[in-house]
Amino acid sequence: DVQLQASGGGLVKAGGSLRLSCAVSGVRFTDYDIGWFRQVRGKEREGVSCIGTIDHETIYADSVKGRFKLSSDNAKSTVYLQMNSLEPEDTATYYCAAVFSDPCTLDVDGYDYWGRGTQVTVSS
Repeated sequence: DVQLQASGGGLVKAGGSLRLSCAVSGVRFTDYDIGWFRQVRGKEREGVSCIGTIDHETIYADSVKGRFKLSSDNAKSTVYLQMNSLEPEDTATYYCAAVFSDPCTLDVDGYDYWGRGTQVTVSS
């Protein structure tokens, strides 16, 4: 089974940076698209970014374009979400998710496997 472990969250001041990691195990890493999502309590989970397995296409939500950047390390089976210029509005629990070789999408329903979240808090 696919196992996903998200880490790297924390408390940071507005304008600061964090790097989240999503370690994938139990399957061949390169077969899976990886997406990052975030959720604020009481609100729906929203897509942040994703990376495609075949062509490494990346997609970003408009709210994070130019500030967040995805990368992947096949040797470590890990996807990284570099978050710069963080804003208080970025405060949320961040989750990574995986789907087998489907087109990269920010749709929550497009993913089959989810890891536990990591909390990101941005203070003003």
